[in-house]
Amino acid sequence: MTTDFNPPLALSRQNRQAVLDQVNQLAWLLDNSIRIPILNYRIGLDALLGLIPGLGDAAGMLFSSFIVLQAIRLGVQRPTLYRMVGNVVIETLIGLIPLLGDLFDATFKANVRNVRLLRLALDQSSPNSASRPINGKGMLATLIGALIGVVVLIGGASVALVWGIYSLFV
Repeated sequence: MTTDFNPPLALSRQNRQAVLDQVNQLAWLLDNSIRIPILNYRIGLDALLGLIPGLGDAAGMLFSSFIVLQAIRLGVQRPTLYRMVGNVVIETLIGLIPLLGDLFDATFKANVRNVRLLRLALDQSSPNSASRPINGKGMLATLIGALIGVVVLIGGASVALVWGIYSLFV
């Protein structure tokens, strides 16, 4: 018995479109749902979540990871998945920097980038093309490992921040 699978064969065209619509709506909500009238610029909930030190960045990372998980489900190839995970990690790590990270978060828009990468990857692959199937468990383990690493960094930065503030008053 093998753990390799090929998700595109498991999803009908209608289901694939529903998944694409779902991740597109999530990316819009996280990156573009709030209009700033004076600047005529859009930000999303991800930028607002990032204002909460540590926890907001971790929550944003989890929401962003959903798009990557759906890309795995749709059978996107490894190089695209690695770029998508990289976008999430970059946005999360830089988002940890107070104020500068929040500005970066509002402009980088990792979720919109990842949906664009997902659509491009699906448009370039043809249903009849022979490709090596992705090991779903291995890719999922890689994604979870990267995300756990980022969460540990967030936790460490939060502890260091609290310890630094505490030492100012003692």
